[in-house]
Amino acid sequence: MDADPRDGLAERIAGEITLSDDPGATLRKWRTDFDVSQTELATELDVSSSVVSDYESGRRESPGIALVNRLVTALLDIDERRGGDHIRQYARVLSAGLDSDAVLDLREYPAAVELDRLYDAVDATEIVSGDRTRVNGHTVIDSIEVITKLSGDSFYRLYGQSTSRVLGFTNVSRGESPLVALRVVNPTPNAVLLHGISEDDLWEHAAALAQREGFSLAVTEMELAEMQAALREHA
Repeated sequence: MDADPRDGLAERIAGEITLSDDPGATLRKWRTDFDVSQTELATELDVSSSVVSDYESGRRESPGIALVNRLVTALLDIDERRGGDHIRQYARVLSAGLDSDAVLDLREYPAAVELDRLYDAVDATEIVSGDRTRVNGHTVIDSIEVITKLSGDSFYRLYGQSTSRVLGFTNVSRGESPLVALRVVNPTPNAVLLHGISEDDLWEHAAALAQREGFSLAVTEMELAEMQAALREHA
């Protein structure tokens, strides 16, 4: 019998929080990724909002395993009542390995990272500001391999465990193909990073498409290995 994706996701979240150097920040990352407010989580746990806030800020001692399990269960229960989008996303990741040549790097971050800080790290220029200013991970992909080899369903696996991430495209000449491809993908990532081109090289319609879809769009000419190393610093 296949493993229950809810159980797998629960183990992943609990493990990240328990092993994190900053459990509160990791808890906050997962809570915000699930789009759950402190008040909602506190209500589910039958505690005051200040309790959740204190754990996330580090004002209380790190939660023990029993409390971590309660926190994770609460997040997943809320997600299931809303339709289970995050659990289904994780199930897609479990359904097949990411062994394609398209995926150069895929990482989850222990805590949410401000996009401005990440862009500074990879010497990127933001062309369009998105609706969300933080990310919880990154995926770097070869745009040619993705467009020629991956199906629409496979594309979702590039998001790892969350669309709250930077999706970086390499082998880009103007950015037209990645931007057009993202027009038919729902949901879109928080941010798109086009590697190897300058603002002057960018396809003239790229900014308008990014603005329409609500994600941040940036470009960088940093050497690929250096860019990947800078991104991994956040993982």
